[in-house]
Amino acid sequence: MSDQNVRNAGFTPSGITAGSVASSLMSKEARASGGGVRSGGATSTLQGMGARGTTNSSGYTSSGIAGGSSASSRMSSEASSHGGGVPRGGTTSTIQSISMGGKGGRR
Repeated sequence: MSDQNVRNAGFTPSGITAGSVASSLMSKEARASGGGVRSGGATSTLQGMGARGTTNSSGYTSSGIAGGSSASSRMSSEASSHGGGVPRGGTTSTIQSISMGGKGGRR
């Protein structure tokens, strides 16, 4: 289900769908970074997963982040760099939210 949720958000094999959660996230990231979307950020990571259908195998599942996965490694690194917690709206929380069918912190 998590792969389908990522595609439903607009991260597809043919690119980001106009007017979608994905396009809003990409626009927000681009504005925040002065015009580009950074490699390894939520947009680029989700687009890669949506194109390949690898959300679940990366450890972002509909029931949470799988222990010992690349997702758990990313979460651990992000938490370490933020004093022990994963920030709301950060890469890990955004990817996990979208993989579970959410909007990735978008309001």
